[in-house]
Amino acid sequence: KQVVDAIYRGDDVGTLMVPVQEPQAARKRWLAGQLQPRGSLTIDDGAVRVLREQGSSLLAVGVSGVKGDFGRGEVVVILDKQGTEVARGLVNYDAQETTHLMGKPSSQIEEVLGYVDEDELIHRDNLVLL
Repeated sequence: KQVVDAIYRGDDVGTLMVPVQEPQAARKRWLAGQLQPRGSLTIDDGAVRVLREQGSSLLAVGVSGVKGDFGRGEVVVILDKQGTEVARGLVNYDAQETTHLMGKPSSQIEEVLGYVDEDELIHRDNLVLL
């Protein structure tokens, strides 16, 4: 009761914990190094450029190759045409769905799969550039 009264009066009570990093930066660090990738996506030069220069989400139209057996929400490595790792991210569609969507614009997702969960394969908030 005394603590509640002190807080109510505006007294300094307790310990203030200030994060060392912004939550988004910590999430990106976690994505980059703490999770085991379950597959990879190879992307074209245009997609590499858009990811690096604009910080955009990864769309299916920029994907030219899919490897691995990953599920929705798992980490995949994103490679350029030379096989260099460009990024990592949490994918919105599983490997089989991604294979069907590869190279297609977002406007065709429903036509190809029969439903749309997300317009992008990997949302920019779930993607970290390396």
